[in-house]
Amino acid sequence: MTDRRGTGRTGEDAYGVERGFPHREAVRASLTALYRRLGPTGVGRYATSVAAADVALSPAEDPLLGATRAAGALVRHLRLPEARMVVSFRAMEHAATVELAAGPEYSVELNERFRTRTRDIGAALAHEIAHVLLHRLDLRFPDTGRNEILTDVATAYLGAGWLLLDAFRQDGAESQKLGYLTPEEFGWVLAQRAELFGEDPSPWFTGPAAYEAWRRGRAEAERERRLPPLASAGRLARLRYARERRLGRAAPGAPYAFDGGAPATGVAFPCPVCRQRLRVPAGRTLRARCRLCGTVLDCAG
Repeated sequence: MTDRRGTGRTGEDAYGVERGFPHREAVRASLTALYRRLGPTGVGRYATSVAAADVALSPAEDPLLGATRAAGALVRHLRLPEARMVVSFRAMEHAATVELAAGPEYSVELNERFRTRTRDIGAALAHEIAHVLLHRLDLRFPDTGRNEILTDVATAYLGAGWLLLDAFRQDGAESQKLGYLTPEEFGWVLAQRAELFGEDPSPWFTGPAAYEAWRRGRAEAERERRLPPLASAGRLARLRYARERRLGRAAPGAPYAFDGGAPATGVAFPCPVCRQRLRVPAGRTLRARCRLCGTVLDCAG
């Protein structure tokens, strides 16, 4: 896992950290892939997030022993088979690496700096152990970048990724972000999980930067739950949608697409839970059920 410091590209903040939602489509594809592999029942097995007490190290705890204990807790949380944990520290560019061999052991290497900065050991371990889970599920994308985003999404959506967002800090003393998603994208995925399982992760964030990213991500998730053709869409959005339906074409960037002429007789849009593409008749009020995740959606028009 990379400790992202930034390179001054567009979309980065004063600390060089990429912000906003630049990986939107990759995140959505990751959620769909996760549901296709686990199914709604499998996702439901992760309804409770990992507890801070299970992965936090006390000031008096030996870093190696504490990291090994935290790694075991994350293995159990992610429902991986019990096996011997081999955790070590070494100097490296990245925050952590994991061995994905077929053997019975879990072998994780942590950056040497975590010996003295133990508060983020759980975050570094969460991403790496999620790599193990995806490897054993045989769930991957063709390229490395999308695989790392998939790993961050799986970590967050399955109840361990709040640790990665909590590791995001920006103040006069330090700047740090772990993982490949932006802070807002971590908040966005966590908010989608929170809506599904009725949990509120905000009390777990220990710094203002992480909380603000969660707040922005939550706002984006709430906005997406109010987009046409969903019945919860706001008045202006519904009026715009109705005008486009009469014309039989959606505006560029719209989250839906029409077919069937003008006025359109069908509309396709992503399920707000698993992001699977759905198609329903346009111009009618109805209830639709997503075949992938089982979510029942109220649609209007």
